[in-house]
Amino acid sequence: MAEIQGVFEREETKHLITRQQYQQLTKALAGQIEPDIYFHNTNCSVYYDTPEFELVSRSLEKPIYKQKIRVRSYGVPQSDSDPVFLEIKKKFKGVGNKRRVAIRLKDFYHFLQTGELNADNPQIEREIKECFNIYDLRPTVYIAYERYSYCGVENPNFRLTFDLDLRSRLHHLRLEAGSDGDLYFPNGEIIMEAKSLGSCPLFFAQKLSELHIYPASFQKYGYIYQRRFQELMHNKRKGE
Repeated sequence: MAEIQGVFEREETKHLITRQQYQQLTKALAGQIEPDIYFHNTNCSVYYDTPEFELVSRSLEKPIYKQKIRVRSYGVPQSDSDPVFLEIKKKFKGVGNKRRVAIRLKDFYHFLQTGELNADNPQIEREIKECFNIYDLRPTVYIAYERYSYCGVENPNFRLTFDLDLRSRLHHLRLEAGSDGDLYFPNGEIIMEAKSLGSCPLFFAQKLSELHIYPASFQKYGYIYQRRFQELMHNKRKGE
């Protein structure tokens, strides 16, 4: 397996845009951004939380510090030897920090059963084990989307991602179970994230202003939790 980057730290801003704005923006930025080496992936994730959904509900309160725990694959795993990424995603005062280890799918399930994790980064391995020991974590939601990634031509540390066809399910919470799910945006809205080690480039800010694209607070897991879990609780109360 090629060397995998295990730690990411950068400032992130999110925007909720239409498909038309997506086409206009990528056209306007031609020559200043280019497709990333991994231009298109189907990002598949299973999020882990406590039975009371402590992590996601705390995150929605917008505290100074928050974290999420998930296992992710790029594409649907076809065998138990396919790579997956066990991740802790943290944010402190607006700066995102993602710490992850690459393991095989079967090793991930072995970790869930035994607590044994032989990862490629001992420090991150300890942090992940600590999270699973502190919290009574279990799978809560499956989320998938089509991600298209760009980076700056002159500044490759500037990254722009577009997430299309956001979908989720509350059953079959395994990565190998396929990438189907209920669409979140019936009108096809797109989540755009701008990621940089410092301020975003001036040319990017100018194009956002011209196209009337503004920052938006959006958490995939958080919003799906608010909508779908609240619907389930409402239906449960109606049936009591």
